Amino acid sequence: MKSHRLLAMLACVVPGAWQVAVAEPYLAVQQGYKCVACHVNPTGGGLRNSFGLVYAENVMPATPLPAAAPVWLGQVLQDIVRVGGDLRTDWSRTTVPQSPTQQQFALEQFRLYADVSVIPNLLGVYVDEQVAPGAAQTMEAYARYGNTADWYIKAGHFYLPFGWRLQDQSALVRTVTGINMTTPDSGIEFGLERPNWSGQLDLTNGAANAGTGSGYQVTGNLVRVQSVWRVGVSSAFTHAAAGNRLMNGLYAGVRTGPITWLSELDLVRQAGYPDGTRTMIPALAEADWLICKGNNLKLSYEYSDPERSVANNAQTRWSAVYELTPIPFLQARAGFRRYQGIPQNNLQNQTFGFVEVHVFL
Repeated sequence: MKSHRLLAMLACVVPGAWQVAVAEPYLAVQQGYKCVACHVNPTGGGLRNSFGLVYAENVMPATPLPAAAPVWLGQVLQDIVRVGGDLRTDWSRTTVPQSPTQQQFALEQFRLYADVSVIPNLLGVYVDEQVAPGAAQTMEAYARYGNTADWYIKAGHFYLPFGWRLQDQSALVRTVTGINMTTPDSGIEFGLERPNWSGQLDLTNGAANAGTGSGYQVTGNLVRVQSVWRVGVSSAFTHAAAGNRLMNGLYAGVRTGPITWLSELDLVRQAGYPDGTRTMIPALAEADWLICKGNNLKLSYEYSDPERSVANNAQTRWSAVYELTPIPFLQARAGFRRYQGIPQNNLQNQTFGFVEVHVFL
């Protein structure tokens, strides 16, 4: 009965809910939702809450669950313990000029999530564990105090809020800034949620200070959310013995019919180089076309200038990715990426193709 009430609520509250899905940032923009609407983590990614799982089962796939099928809500002990996971495996083919073509099957990631609600809407513990490949690694582990729909404080190990939390961790805006879902940090975060606003302020060690026992990083993020668009600003300052780092970013998204547009522009100033402070500018433009239920075409253009004072050293990346979600909890992706950079750097002029299977719950 509980699952049927959830489905009825979604159908009534969200206009057009049966034509779209919520999982990646472009889909949240499509719906006008914040990250906390579908994820336990207030800043997105990882374990899905009941709202997110009902969407994943009945809205995302081309063929939803039968009407009488039980609904997976990830609850082990009613509303006290929630679990979930992600498994991605792929086949890829990489071509680098003047080098042999490489192709392989690989396990991209296998992650398990758990959230314990010690006191509902007040005190909880969250864990994101990467089980494979390689040795197990804790990506997030933090205690959370407060109501994530209003305000909260979390302390421990977690992802930092900066720009779009993209699924593709190799995106230039994520690798140049160094803030993505492979580089969590330790510290504290204060978050505030209002009907059309979402903000976070973090004080952490800073990735540049790993193992040094000194330095710090301050990260801030503020997002204005409307039904068909959103605009966010992010900033981060890292004090480190190797050289201070200042980053500012502006990102936005808008829905125009079946197409959702994302963009991000960042400015990174890194001190500590022999020639002084370097200025880097990464950028992203992405279009996602919801062709029909369960079928999405993602086209993106990326740009990175690794040093503004040097001419003709920029690199770009073009991508086309098709995403098919035929049934609940299963997604297949196929994509092609073309890198273009300075001619003498073969790695900056590679082509990359892949086919991926993603199982999630």
